This record gives sequence, C-alpha cells and structure tokens, in this order.
Amino acid sequence: MLDSFEVSRRRAQADGGERAILVCLDFGKFDHADSVAEFRLLAGSAGLNAVGLIEGRRAKPDPAMFAGSGKVQEIAAAVTEREAGLVLFNHILSPAQQRNLEAELRARVVDRTTLILDIFAQRAKSHEGKIQVELAQLRHLATRLVRGWTHLERQKGGIGLRGPGETQLETDRRLLGNRVKLLTERLRKLKRQRDVQRRSRSRGRVFSVSLVGYTNAGKSTLFNALTKAQSYAADQLFATLDTTSRRIHLAEGLEIVISDTVGFIRDLPHTLVAAFQATLEETVQADLLLHVVDSASSARLEQIAEVDAVLQEIGAAQIPQVLVWNKIDLPGADGQARFSPGVERDEYGKISRIFVSAQTRDGLGALREALIECARLFASGADFDDASTAAEPTGPSAASVF
Repeated sequence: MLDSFEVSRRRAQADGGERAILVCLDFGKFDHADSVAEFRLLAGSAGLNAVGLIEGRRAKPDPAMFAGSGKVQEIAAAVTEREAGLVLFNHILSPAQQRNLEAELRARVVDRTTLILDIFAQRAKSHEGKIQVELAQLRHLATRLVRGWTHLERQKGGIGLRGPGETQLETDRRLLGNRVKLLTERLRKLKRQRDVQRRSRSRGRVFSVSLVGYTNAGKSTLFNALTKAQSYAADQLFATLDTTSRRIHLAEGLEIVISDTVGFIRDLPHTLVAAFQATLEETVQADLLLHVVDSASSARLEQIAEVDAVLQEIGAAQIPQVLVWNKIDLPGADGQARFSPGVERDEYGKISRIFVSAQTRDGLGALREALIECARLFASGADFDDASTAAEPTGPSAASVF
C-alpha cells in the first residue's frame, strides 16, 4: 500500500507539478485579493500545482500553529481530499509553528520565505547566482536547524571531523557554518572582480543606469527592447536573477551602460537581500535608477513602496530615479486603457514620469530621449534632485527627479 507522500509524488508527475494547498490568511495589513493573486503566481513560478486555497481572517497569528485549530482541521481535510503532499503558507512561519503544522497535517509545510528561496534556486544560472542562492538558503535553514546537514561531511572526508563529545546538532551547525564561510569568501572574490570592472567604467565616465522594480513589472522585456539583448523574459515572478549589463549607443558620442537586475517583492527574505548584496551593488553604484512599475496592477502604489523600502535597505535610496510606468498597453482594473505613451514633466520642466509599453514598444523613443537628457546632465556635472514620487499621474507633479 502506498503512503500519502508516494501517492502525492505520483499524482504530481501525472499533473505536471507537485500538488499543493495554498493558505492565505488575512490580517488586515495588505490588500488581501492582491496578496492571494501574487501568491498563486509564486506557486506557479515554483512549478507547483495548486489544487486548493484556504483563506480566513485573524487578528493575529496563533503562537503554536499560526492558524487556529479549526482552520488547521480545514487544511488537513483539504490535504486528504485533494491528495496533496505540500501546504504553502503565504506567511513567515517560525520553526516551531512549521514543525507543529507538519505533525498535525501529515504533509510538508513550506512558508513564503522558503518558497521564494526555492524559486531563486530554480532560476539561478550563473556561478555567482548559484552561490548567492545557496548562501541565502543556508542562512535561512540555520535558524531552524535540527538535523539533516551531516551530508556535508562527505564533502570534507567524513571520518575524523566530529569533535570529542560533540552532539549531532552541534556537528550539523559546525558543518553548515563552514559551508557558509566558504561561500562568503567566494562571493568576496567575485565582488573584487566587480569592483575592478566598475573602476574601469568610472575612469571612462560612462553613465550607469540600473533597472529596478517589483518582480514581473517588465524590466527584462524593457531591457531587451532598449538593448536588443536576449535576456530571459517571461510572465512569471523572478524570471531574472543574474544581473546583465549592456553598453548602448544613444546619440553621437553618447553611450551608457544599462543593467537589468533582480526584482523585489513584498516580504523579501532578509537572508536573500544579504546574500545578493554583490549583485545588488550594481544598483547601489548606478548613476540613475529606472524604477519600472506595472501600471496595469491595482497594487502598483504598494509595489512602489516595497521597492523603495528595499532600496533603502541596500543603501540605494539616495540615487536619483525615474518612474517608468510600463504595460500601458494593458487595461486597468476598470477595463479601460489609462495612460498614453510619453514623458510627463512638472511645472519646472523636469521629468517626473515616463509611460511606455515594453511589449509593443510604444513610448520607447521618449524613454531614449529622456536617457539622452539624463546622460548629458551627468556629463555636464549637473546634480540630480532625488525626488521620486508614487502619486497617481492625474496631472503635472511638483515632485521630479531632474
């Protein structure tokens, strides 16, 4: 007789993805509908087959199992009925909550942080990207380590590693710590290589632009449209992990370097931000940030705030930025197109926003002209006013970036 995990595994192979129950509880902090839609995209991006959704409202999480006992029973019934082997929580669980839930539900329980880390592990292609993801995973797992990391012994010879009187847990922690130290040193070496490249670029006074924004805002599509590159772009979360840079010619004697970077998301794990510091340095060292916004999203203002919060965390909040409202070809929540391609300026004639569609290329000419204007200001030694805005573009704005 097959156990539940084997049944789930075989059903997953037949369905094209592991069967999972999604749990999204409403604590009144975010737009719940948008949060649920985003979590569905996260599950899909991880290659999972969401076979059920459990929702509910609570004032605060339960200390023992995050959800209340009645809700846990509802989840358990859904796991049994849908033959799911995985339960995904759209929240951050403590190690104790995760263990208690797994014992009660008789299924693997994964929280939002672990899911995001898993997506990053699937997407990482470059050597540096893989190191950063592994480092983030190890730092996250170190906080909930019980057993399971003694397989690292095999990488170092095994016999003779364990110290006298050392418990299994202490051994696991020591081996994990050694691995973290090794990966951190490798990232330092890659950082030194990046610094050399950056100094070379600085000597040539090349204007540096980085694309930043919420995940799936269309940064890679816009990057490809501007540079004629072939960076991977897809309608999924975290399609881009590895920073890609290209030099583009804008006008006679005027070139810039533009970089496509990883997207941000609500509750982005701090371990991930720390591990990706080397990649995110491309953002910190940029002369200008193009903050790409999904203009068709009803949660765009909240997404802008989340991106600005991460920029603050990595030390890039003071870098001048231009808001690029992308996807203007898509209708808004009311089904009507809301924005026309072009540049919006304030009463001082300074750029405040640029409206484009990277997919249809509407507004790209205006964006290139704006970049020429920015690059010439940079070349002349003029200072940028860092005054980005998240207000709805109903008319000229007093806030601007130049």
